[in-house]
Amino acid sequence: MDLGIAGKRALVCASSRGLGRGCAEALAEAGVNLVMNARGAETLEAAAAEIRARHGVDVVTVAGDITSDAGRAAVLEHGPFDILVNNAGGPPPGQWTDWSREDFIKALDANMLTPIALMQAVLPGMMQRGWGRVVNITSVSVKSPIAALGLSNSARAGLTGFVAGTSRQVAGKGVTINNLLPGIHATDRALALDGAVVKARGISMEQAVEERAATIPVGRYGTPAEFGATCAFLCSQHAGFIVGQNILLDGGATNATL
Repeated sequence: MDLGIAGKRALVCASSRGLGRGCAEALAEAGVNLVMNARGAETLEAAAAEIRARHGVDVVTVAGDITSDAGRAAVLEHGPFDILVNNAGGPPPGQWTDWSREDFIKALDANMLTPIALMQAVLPGMMQRGWGRVVNITSVSVKSPIAALGLSNSARAGLTGFVAGTSRQVAGKGVTINNLLPGIHATDRALALDGAVVKARGISMEQAVEERAATIPVGRYGTPAEFGATCAFLCSQHAGFIVGQNILLDGGATNATL
């Protein structure tokens, strides 16, 4: 399917690996020029070089912390953007008794306030031009809270509330905002959580992965490539009637009717 977005320009945050990389790759395959951001310059440059060689699109890299004022300013210099994919690593797991006010502020900065700030920066231009797409990578925990990820649950729920209202206010100008809610995917984040299980229970990584995969109806972890393909569709010309939605990509793990 021709997504109809060749030649558009996208900012994809935290895109050197994992789900962000999957989104960048899928958009590049559709002919979208990219501004890629991540903290690690070396990994970011390697990812960008591969995407340029594979898809022939223009790729600009900006290494830096997207959750900081300076990091956001650095990427926004390379606009204007037709597409924004918000993404940032989740806060560490723990128990409710472990977290201080500072822990919550840090989580809110990364997973709620940063994507909001980027939307506030790019939405006016998108509205003026009459077209734009924003996809926020949040978490399945928005629909089904994960006890050990209370910091993530809180911050991403706040972002979801912001999107619910804002998406309806900008839709009339040809701009859509939607959220993608990943379940378990084969990324560094999943491996880190599996590693914590290995340490806590004294089992092998293979056993930890096998046990968690067994909780997913499809019987496996998701892939960054299939996640990215969904992101690219939401950014396409065909998705203009999808507004303010929270789309699960979890292999059926969330047991819900609606």
